[in-house]
Amino acid sequence: MTEPLDVAKLQRRLAEFAAARNWQPYHTPKNLAAALSVEASELVEIFQWSTPEESARVMTDPDTAHRVTDEVADVLAYLLQLCEVLGIDPLAALDAKIDRNERRFPI
Repeated sequence: MTEPLDVAKLQRRLAEFAAARNWQPYHTPKNLAAALSVEASELVEIFQWSTPEESARVMTDPDTAHRVTDEVADVLAYLLQLCEVLGIDPLAALDAKIDRNERRFPI
């Protein structure tokens, strides 16, 4: 049985992966933010000329679903690495942002 995934464990795996390849010198905040932007753009590219209806069905095609899933994983990987380098707890940051948005945009 495998252990459940959590953000900290994934961040450790990503850090170990990078360290094993001596990539840490390249994992600066600037480079990670740029890589995050590139991967997010690759995700957008999948939807670029889709109608709203087509985009809602994107996961029904196995090949496209695989591409979307891979790009989501790439975006998340770079975001988690950026958070690790900057000392940001991504879940706490999201929780605080939701709190601010609830106050900013009341029902």
